[in-house]
Amino acid sequence: MSDVIKKATRESYGEALTALAEKYENLVVLDADLAAATKTGIFKKAYPDRHYDCGIAEANMMGVAAGLAATGMIPFASSFAMFAAGRAFEIVRNSIGYPHLNVKIGATHAGISVGEDGATHQCCEDIALMRTIPGMVILNPADDIEAKAAVEAAINWDGPVYCRFGRLAVPVINNNPDYKFEIGKGITLRDGKDVTIVATGLMVCEALEAAEMLAKDGISARVINIHTIKPLDSELILKAAKETGCIVTCEEHSIIGGLGSAVAECVSESCPVPVTRIGVNDTFGHSGPAVALLKEFGLCADNIAAVTKQAVAKK
Repeated sequence: MSDVIKKATRESYGEALTALAEKYENLVVLDADLAAATKTGIFKKAYPDRHYDCGIAEANMMGVAAGLAATGMIPFASSFAMFAAGRAFEIVRNSIGYPHLNVKIGATHAGISVGEDGATHQCCEDIALMRTIPGMVILNPADDIEAKAAVEAAINWDGPVYCRFGRLAVPVINNNPDYKFEIGKGITLRDGKDVTIVATGLMVCEALEAAEMLAKDGISARVINIHTIKPLDSELILKAAKETGCIVTCEEHSIIGGLGSAVAECVSESCPVPVTRIGVNDTFGHSGPAVALLKEFGLCADNIAAVTKQAVAKK
């Protein structure tokens, strides 16, 4: 549809930091020689004295961020998800997580939709890694509006926050006056009684499209947007499990350790229902156009609808 507005959440990240800088005077931004790609270059242009390029040394950057946080600053340490969560994991765990410092990690270029950069840069393990760090909050916004809200929510959260952003331009779906972002609270975007589709990030839009397809086949699908992977909105998930009796999770991440795992853990302990996980199936990605790769890996509305039909049939 030509009237659909699309924007990459990495752009929303850079714009949000810049827009909020005057309001939060202790906000500073760090980058690892990727300001043009992570879009923190927008902030750097407006506030050059509050932007620090740490070079291609992500682990060191996390240590610098920890030091700044210890002095009362609110640092956003920015890099590609593969480097922010992967290369720098030990420093994030020991220097940020263990002392529970007020560091925010802006991780861009997450998931298969990094596209042509290929498997080395298509980080589908970052949520799993960050979930294991005690006290780490994980935010994975679905669109431009949610990404900007997530940045300010992270600023106001006392403690470490991992914010996940994408390279691919995605539709804006939260442009309604009732939209409200709250850390730890999922959002029911569509009601339904036969099955619940729980989605995060760019998969939320695909889940909504899949629900429309399913409706034409007489299947009533509830759609929940989980923008906060940790802490998970267990109350909302369990309510959906009890009312629909079947859950399908959708994420641009490995099915191991991410949203699907979190939801399965939640319902298995308190309200056991079938949970089907859609994501990257324990494999590496490869280079290619982002949209084509998403379809190839089943991260699209058509596959969500097909898998959900199968899940409902097994109830």
